[in-house]
Amino acid sequence: MTTEALPAASPTTERDAGWRDVAAVIGARVLARLRLIAGAVRPLAWVLMALAVGFWILGQVAGWAEFTIAATVIAITVLLCALFLIGRTAYDVSLDLARTRVVVGERAVGALTLANRGTRAILPSRVVLPVGSGRGEFGIQRLAPGEEAEELFAIPTQKRGVVKVGPVSVVRGDPLGLFERARRRDDPVDLYVHPRTVLFDGQSLGFLRDLEGMPATDLSRDDVSFHALLEYQPGDDLRHVHWRSTARTGTMMVRQYEETRRSHFVIGLSRSAGDYAVPDDFELAISAAGSIGLRALRDSQRVDVRVQGRELPAGTGKQLLDSLSAIETSKPREGGIAELAGVVAATMPLASVVVLLCGSKVRPDDLRLACSRLPFGARVLAIVTDGTVTAPALRRIGEADVLTVGTLEQVPLALQRVLA
Repeated sequence: MTTEALPAASPTTERDAGWRDVAAVIGARVLARLRLIAGAVRPLAWVLMALAVGFWILGQVAGWAEFTIAATVIAITVLLCALFLIGRTAYDVSLDLARTRVVVGERAVGALTLANRGTRAILPSRVVLPVGSGRGEFGIQRLAPGEEAEELFAIPTQKRGVVKVGPVSVVRGDPLGLFERARRRDDPVDLYVHPRTVLFDGQSLGFLRDLEGMPATDLSRDDVSFHALLEYQPGDDLRHVHWRSTARTGTMMVRQYEETRRSHFVIGLSRSAGDYAVPDDFELAISAAGSIGLRALRDSQRVDVRVQGRELPAGTGKQLLDSLSAIETSKPREGGIAELAGVVAATMPLASVVVLLCGSKVRPDDLRLACSRLPFGARVLAIVTDGTVTAPALRRIGEADVLTVGTLEQVPLALQRVLA
């Protein structure tokens, strides 16, 4: 068996490969620089440069001095505007929102601070601050080394949602708007606009006694959480007699217990646009869900919130309101209140209390079907939001209490009627 030696690469081939690599690196850098320059040219500048070239050619071919002069004036104007791009924009930018969580209707106040940490002055420039779908602009004067400039701003919050504030862009450009160079500074900040909620007192919507539940303040003759020993009363279960204490005191003593309660509180909020007559009814349902969820959290209950398509984080009041701030209407294929109830039953079969929230366009048959799909043994409350209602109404559908409310302030009054 014979092997043939491969021919060695010639020095000329290696030199050519090296030159090609160098040329590729230089070409990539030149291309990146050209893209950067082209990105600073606005559409109007391209139009003027094309006119200048066209007028110059027309003036030279036709011998019309007017076109040649016009081309020269346009070229000088474009060149002078391009000179405004010269200069640094090396600001240290700090974006500070006084509060990153506000309630609908409150004004969110913030401050934008720009500092020149360099050794040379920075020429005047513009700062663009995107706020959601809009943006604010601030004019920054010349900053000497070590100098700072602060701009205060207020963000109106008329709608619930999560508003992205930033990133801040420092813009250098000319007065005619032919050239513009923008550099982004700082990171965007999320502003959570929480729904309106209402605080209310009174009893919780209900517990179910459970072996693995939470001890409550109510005392019971029969449970698993021992509390104290009491004298026997007629009718007490003899199985709970504490015989050792009875023998020591000579009086029959029985055990007393604290009731243990299962406190899995589930809120099912329909975000199907077809369930609501108007968008305000959807906002009312979100506010009601937030109010009830906050009350359940204050009662130390485990709260889960479910909407079409996903489960919302609701471990704390802040998480609950943040999650509700970001809710949008769902797609029709994700179904309505009946489909949501089926998902709740499948994913949370041990729920003790289930609150369903929907709009007035849900038919009674669909609401009855939704309530019938919920976990067996759970207490069910359905809240229907209807802005045309002037007073809360209560009715029964199967084993569920159904409340119809027209304003957020009616929710505490309606719940008192349920608990009465």
